[in-house]
Amino acid sequence: MLYGVLNPRTGKLLTAIEEKWNQWMFQVFLNKVRGCFRGWKIILFLDRGTIHKAKQSVNLARKLRIELRWLPVACPELNPLEGLWLHLKGEALSNRMAKTMIELGEKALAYLDSLSQHDCLQKAGVLSNNFWLAT
Repeated sequence: MLYGVLNPRTGKLLTAIEEKWNQWMFQVFLNKVRGCFRGWKIILFLDRGTIHKAKQSVNLARKLRIELRWLPVACPELNPLEGLWLHLKGEALSNRMAKTMIELGEKALAYLDSLSQHDCLQKAGVLSNNFWLAT
């Protein structure tokens, strides 16, 4: 499972890949987010998945001073990372063979690492005049 966060002001992208995505891995990722964005006010926009809404996850976010906000149900277009994932699938992964999921994940991360912060913002749709979240 590939997941990440994108700073809509700077374009800094923090990603990770895990075989399993559960509340404990989400909590590990919350710690990584706080470590990466020390001193920042962090607001994460998330879907309403049980992993994100688990009591322990919400409590940890509060402890780490990470504000969680819930996106409306069935509105993936509001998540800028969905736009970035769309480009990833189309430009880096489509019509390319991989022997294992690990190899596919490595290709995905290599593509994302090759993008500039400006490219991340552009591909995520953040630079559009129609982007819904004012920064």
